[in-house]
Amino acid sequence: MTSTPPASPAFLAAYGETVAATWPPGTAPTTVPTPYGTTHLNSHGPEDAPPLLLLPGGGATSTAWYAQAAALGRTHRVHAVDLIGEPGRSTVGERPIRSVDDLHGWLDALLDGLGATEPVALGGHSYGGWIALHYALHAPDRLRKLILLDPTGCFSGFRPGYLLHALPMLLRPNAARTRAFLDWETGGSAGLDPHWLRLREEAAAFPVARPVTGPRPKPEALRALAVPTLVLLAGGGRAHDADKVAAAAHRLLPRAETAVLPDVSHHALPLHAPTAPELNRRMAEFLG
Repeated sequence: MTSTPPASPAFLAAYGETVAATWPPGTAPTTVPTPYGTTHLNSHGPEDAPPLLLLPGGGATSTAWYAQAAALGRTHRVHAVDLIGEPGRSTVGERPIRSVDDLHGWLDALLDGLGATEPVALGGHSYGGWIALHYALHAPDRLRKLILLDPTGCFSGFRPGYLLHALPMLLRPNAARTRAFLDWETGGSAGLDPHWLRLREEAAAFPVARPVTGPRPKPEALRALAVPTLVLLAGGGRAHDADKVAAAAHRLLPRAETAVLPDVSHHALPLHAPTAPELNRRMAEFLG
């Protein structure tokens, strides 16, 4: 059996405090066993409402979607997912996720475990957007809507300067390097919840598995995707050129709506307080 060391008490305490402080009343933990491990979700909204699964960016945990829970939970059962092998409360099982096919199998099993017999809505931010887009290409019949929030590795590469600033945090992660990188990319972490920032720093010491990465989806596969898609980009982000990504998404995805949100950075999404109302409005209108 493959396993990772348990999360530290400090991480679990910060996780619990973040959920308690930022998520709306009525939020409940959901756990779904899969062949790849037990998946933990923070769930909010009517239990009989259409499901909306939200995948976070790398290291951000499911708690990053707190600013969307109440707004989108009026019409959907929001399930914010802790990625297996990433910081969070999901646990690695007997079959570790080592490939894109494994990611597909995990999400198939997650939807089955949630009892999703009808197509669901799926969203992802950053790395979570990369996973969501690959899953849409794998199983378009299981999705009714797709939301990509400043997705990375989908329509363009990273800016070299972004990778250069991220390198110290990636090579030897710790709380100070994580905070320094977030301060650089977000312009001082203004508008970010302090509980979530503490959790993000604690996540630097989380025993993570190597994330699955890969090439961008092939243009011909994207052009064939019939799932209605909303692509929202961070106009003030440093990960990539938002305007170029928006143009590429509009060109490659036949059923995509694209927009650039001004004055917000890549890592401030989706929880940046000044931007959240506009983000939630666009997502809610798209979901219908």
